[in-house]
Amino acid sequence: MATLSLFDRYFTPKRDVPRPVEISVGLIAAGSVLTAWFLATRFGWISPDFLPSPGDVWASFMKKLGNGSLMKHIGVSLTEIYLGFFLSSLIAVPIGIFMGGFRIVAAALEPIVNFMRYLPVTSLIPLLILWIGIGLEEKVAVIFLGTFFQQIVMVAVVAKGVHADLFNVSYTLGASKGQIVSRVLLPATLPGILDTLRVTMGWAWTFLVVAELVAANSGLGYMILQSMRGLDPAGIFVGIFVIGLLGLLTDLVFKWIKRAVLPWEHVGK
Repeated sequence: MATLSLFDRYFTPKRDVPRPVEISVGLIAAGSVLTAWFLATRFGWISPDFLPSPGDVWASFMKKLGNGSLMKHIGVSLTEIYLGFFLSSLIAVPIGIFMGGFRIVAAALEPIVNFMRYLPVTSLIPLLILWIGIGLEEKVAVIFLGTFFQQIVMVAVVAKGVHADLFNVSYTLGASKGQIVSRVLLPATLPGILDTLRVTMGWAWTFLVVAELVAANSGLGYMILQSMRGLDPAGIFVGIFVIGLLGLLTDLVFKWIKRAVLPWEHVGK
């Protein structure tokens, strides 16, 4: 009965789990992966040419941190990704809101947006290099194109899902069309917009690394490529882990923003 009660407590949908339990489970899961990694390299189950030991990765991390190269590459990648993502979000979010809220806007833009979002961004990289070179602008353009059309569609779906009763009640109370957009449509879509930005930020990191692997002379993707050319798997793992850590921190920031801006959104969830 005790076992059944414990199972019911932690494996019932939507039931809260105490924060200490959440932290403990996360640490156990991460510790299990690290332990398996350590054992696999310690006892030679996997060749170090394919999987470096945790110690080798840590030594490579400290070396790159000490000579300043790691921070240089991090700075370049963060500049590229935040510029591309900010420009994309700044334009895509309002377009998506109007596409989801106004049928005439959707009719005009959907064919173009749906065509563009199915184009693999990697196929456009040679053209972007031809047009604007391999500098900062090219990386920003890749990130922009990789996230822009996806953001439009996702935000439009959120805006389209706003219940029509909210608009009808607002019109009944004498609200103008401008007030409908600013005081009804925008607030109703804000939670979904923040979720969309959080998800597409992960995609932005993918496009950044692809762009830096193809054509770059700095950045975390370039660092990974150079480590591969130098037969340095530990350096590759350093780049991968740093990208993962930066992505995790960004995700936590988005969660914090949502809780700070929309505290009621988490009530009952």
